[in-house]
Amino acid sequence: MSRADSDVVDIFSDGACSGNPGPGGWGAILRFRERERELSGFEAATTNNRMEMMAAIAALEALKRPCSARIHTDSRYLHDGVTRWLADWKRRGWRTADKKPVKNVDLWQRLEAALAPHRVDWVWVRGHAGHPENERADALARGAIAANRNAGA
Repeated sequence: MSRADSDVVDIFSDGACSGNPGPGGWGAILRFRERERELSGFEAATTNNRMEMMAAIAALEALKRPCSARIHTDSRYLHDGVTRWLADWKRRGWRTADKKPVKNVDLWQRLEAALAPHRVDWVWVRGHAGHPENERADALARGAIAANRNAGA
């Protein structure tokens, strides 16, 4: 591991929904050097895309100081939204190219605020393809759904 890599927080994020829309969960793993922290959360009525976004948002909001991070996601919506579409949406007043309101604008704005203090690189990984941390993040998201369903939420 290079010196530069040792100073990067790796974040592995995933979201899940039982029905879309439906009850949803998100999970994230934050890794800095040899330390890891797992996060997860639940929403009773949501969509898969919102849970994908919440995983990344929660992970970024959990960082205690500005840093370099690498977010690994299997969500094309999240990855492409941040790396390809976000600047144009903002320039057009949160409208898509065909002048429709951007979906999930509340979370895009929250994500943008969470990104602001950090230097973040985005890495897309194929979901459900045996990537160990992606599988763990998925298990955290699904576990949050199951725990809340079992609790009568």
